[in-house]
Amino acid sequence: MGRIGAMNIAAFDLNLLRVFDALMRERSVTRAGERVGLSQPAVSAALGRLRAALQDQLFVRRGTEMVPTPRAEALAEPVRAALAQLETALGGDDRFDPAASTRTYTLMGADFFSTLVLPRLFERVRAEAPGVRLRLVDSARGEVDRLLQEDAIDLALERPLSTPSWISSERLFLSPFAVIAARSENVGARPGEAFPLDGFCALPQAIRSIDGSMSGLVDQALAEAGRTREVVLALPHFQSVALAVARGGLIACVPRQFADAVATELGLSVYLPPISVPVPEIKMYWRKRHDRNPAHAWLRARVLDVVADL
Repeated sequence: MGRIGAMNIAAFDLNLLRVFDALMRERSVTRAGERVGLSQPAVSAALGRLRAALQDQLFVRRGTEMVPTPRAEALAEPVRAALAQLETALGGDDRFDPAASTRTYTLMGADFFSTLVLPRLFERVRAEAPGVRLRLVDSARGEVDRLLQEDAIDLALERPLSTPSWISSERLFLSPFAVIAARSENVGARPGEAFPLDGFCALPQAIRSIDGSMSGLVDQALAEAGRTREVVLALPHFQSVALAVARGGLIACVPRQFADAVATELGLSVYLPPISVPVPEIKMYWRKRHDRNPAHAWLRARVLDVVADL
């Protein structure tokens, strides 16, 4: 590891490497501190010690971002690999005290989870681990396997994915579709009944799409029945889809749990789909090397508890 090898390793504080890795991931002193449970001044002090030890600036402020120097870029992978080996070696330790933890956990998923899961999860976590922080990043952030491999996220909450063998997973719940429409819309059916097929195909629709695609599982099911629908609005979040529908003139297919959660507040009616649509399965993904990590297993158990009602 270059100049580290020329230093007195016995005198080097290995905790500084955790700060370095957090800065590489977050590019922010504040967010790096949140990641490792340190205050902003403590991270700044650690960075100062790293700079002195490695004889390099390592990170240069550019606007609000801390940009790594070439020296830092060269160290990033070796440091990350070394930390991963240590974590793997220590992962079987069954000692974990939630009440004393100050860890920040990062989950990834659609805004579906920010509405239905994270508030309940935070309530559960807060009761046992008041020092723990949670954050949810949007599923558009990037590829699940890459983000898990980089330890940029602890858990991904997603539909079934084709993943490599080093990723573990567990089923969370099934998420059937429902059709939502503004209560003022006369659709020819009562809430809770199946939406009429002809009306469903004729009315303009909104769709949740993180990549701008104007079709999905519902369109595949319609195609098998020889029908199509008119998708006129693609938005990256379920909440924005529901808000658009609430203004009238549009309908949408969204997860049933989400529809039930927002229907009253937004003045929506909820219907069954007019045709059979495959029911998506929602799973939780994490790195296999965290299987026996007690801090990680504790979070996974809390997620499972919270989603049991879904």
